[in-house]
Amino acid sequence: MKNLLLLAVCSVSILAAFASCKKKGPAEKAGEKMDDAIENVKDAIDPKGPAEKAGEKVDEILDK
Repeated sequence: MKNLLLLAVCSVSILAAFASCKKKGPAEKAGEKMDDAIENVKDAIDPKGPAEKAGEKVDEILDK
């Protein structure tokens, strides 16, 4: 009985964690826009090299 209850609690916890990560709220979206703007300013001052650009492309592909 305890094992079944423990399994149920763990399953619900895992499902809740995955469900909560799908949608971004307005604050998170605004924060990402600010991060992008700051990154664009940094790039204008100190341009990225080809290796850094390639690494970011790989990160973008793997993140989605």
